[in-house]
Amino acid sequence: MYGGDEVSAIVVDLGSHTCKGGYAGEDAPKAVFPSVVGSIDQMDVDDSDNPEKNSASVTETKNVKGKRKLYVGSQALGFRRDHMEVLSPIKDGVVVDWDIVDSIWDHTFRDCLLIDPKEHPMLLAEPSSNSQQQREKTAELMFEKYKVPALFLAKNAVLTSFASGRATSLVVDSGGGSTIVAPVHDGYVLQKAVLFSPIGGELLTDCLMKSLESKGLTIKPRYAFKRKEIRPGEFQTVDLDFPNTTESYKLFSQRVIASDIKESVCRAPDTPYDESAYANIPMTPYELPDGQTIEIGADRFKIPDVLFNPSLVQTIPGMESSAEIAASVRGLPQMVLESINRCDVDIRRELFSSILLSGGTASMQQLKERLEKDLLEESPQAARVKVLASGNATERRFSVWIGGSILASLGSFQQMWFSKSEYEEHGASYIQRKCP
Repeated sequence: MYGGDEVSAIVVDLGSHTCKGGYAGEDAPKAVFPSVVGSIDQMDVDDSDNPEKNSASVTETKNVKGKRKLYVGSQALGFRRDHMEVLSPIKDGVVVDWDIVDSIWDHTFRDCLLIDPKEHPMLLAEPSSNSQQQREKTAELMFEKYKVPALFLAKNAVLTSFASGRATSLVVDSGGGSTIVAPVHDGYVLQKAVLFSPIGGELLTDCLMKSLESKGLTIKPRYAFKRKEIRPGEFQTVDLDFPNTTESYKLFSQRVIASDIKESVCRAPDTPYDESAYANIPMTPYELPDGQTIEIGADRFKIPDVLFNPSLVQTIPGMESSAEIAASVRGLPQMVLESINRCDVDIRRELFSSILLSGGTASMQQLKERLEKDLLEESPQAARVKVLASGNATERRFSVWIGGSILASLGSFQQMWFSKSEYEEHGASYIQRKCP
């Protein structure tokens, strides 16, 4: 039992696309930055020759791990460096590189929140399908390296339910790297009915980029040009050449812009996407950072519909590598129905009436209405289908973190922490009992 409620807890949600961190009891996270890092292999190159280094040193976090230097945070990543690769520590919802996770946590605590982790209990959000091995490694790092006084690991789906004030619901969490459908009953995830799909916001962003490229429209990364004013209100774009820029950094920079295009103009179609029906749809303009204006037509509706009909990926030129995966994946309505059917008959009616949308991709325009419409057509007649999503896009995007903020600030929660003394007495495996 941990009784240190005089110091507020820290809540961290490390997602596949964004890391969110802040104080329990607050409305929104203070730290929000990409959960990828820039990495320079020090065996290959000496960064001291880089003329850009000095101007970035104020804003970046550098961590030397073995023979590589890691750059964490939005500003450090926004700065192009020679030979810098962009790496993600998470693949299919599972941590594959703990060094990177460690540097992300370090940046959250010391640079964004300006705290000493020894003084604050930590509530960490975790995927609904997290393995025991991953949880033990998390506990080990938190207690051994950061020396936190207490820790709690909470499932994403449970936290989303808390954020909406429900103890039982079906959570559809569509984030950057994947979509997970998880039923929650009385505050516990029903593991037998958790379904995973590799289709998330990043795949949709890639689909949009490839579709634009097939039409001859290439997104120019921000570092590849500079604009100068030749007359008032008239700009000239000058291309810059950096031959030592890695492919992964170029792709990361293009994805940032493509993601903004997707969020600005895309919306889920009211009915399944049909090529002929959308052939003559009016074009929507979007101005790229280099001043070029592009027109986006049917792709506005086709790309979001991949969530409902994954086989559409096969019709996008350049997406052949993902087409095989997409062919074996079910659409959102099918995942929801299968997940509910795997649950006990007694709670199905309640799950149908409280389907919660969360995650960055769930903020897509018309997604809630389309999912509700498809489920009404395919679900049993007796079911009262209700898809719920916060009208506030920020709440939808940060619902996991907000749930953690509510939970960690409750007085009744204080005896549930996994304390440092319990860790020292029982070891990391005890976390399975404390955080079911």
